[in-house]
Amino acid sequence: MRSALPSLLLLLALPAGAQIYKYLDANGNPVFSSQPPEGVAAEKVELPPPSIVIPPPRPPEAVLREEQSEKIGYSRLELTGIADGESLRANDGSFAVEVAIEPGLRPGHSLRLLLDGQPYGQPGRATRLELVNVERGEHSLAVEVLAGEDALQRSSALRFTVQRVHRRR
Repeated sequence: MRSALPSLLLLLALPAGAQIYKYLDANGNPVFSSQPPEGVAAEKVELPPPSIVIPPPRPPEAVLREEQSEKIGYSRLELTGIADGESLRANDGSFAVEVAIEPGLRPGHSLRLLLDGQPYGQPGRATRLELVNVERGEHSLAVEVLAGEDALQRSSALRFTVQRVHRRR
């Protein structure tokens, strides 16, 4: 936007340098032209300088506050409902975790789980997240805050073990 502003101002200034002429046609109607007609009395028209309205820039302190709030992120982002190192009895491999986040999730942000370092499920705004059919064994779980597709912040990973009933056939 800033690089386009000088070009726009230059284009607006070009007509200010051109001269406008006024004369009457054969029927007595006024005609305006950038070229004086030959053989007809024409008068130069003095135009006022063009009005250019440029919106005021955003106050620097508002910009800084916005940038700092993006950089600061969330003071608390952690998974609850599961303890680090815990063994979970989940015969079907399904269980839920809660996300503790402070301050609350900002507009435009979403949450996504990372199971064993890989995205799990679709990003969303819910703070209660369900895991379904997780294989038995040891896993890690974290949550990240997204702005669109960009990861802004990630919680510490929790290690846990899923215990499932193993049926022999």
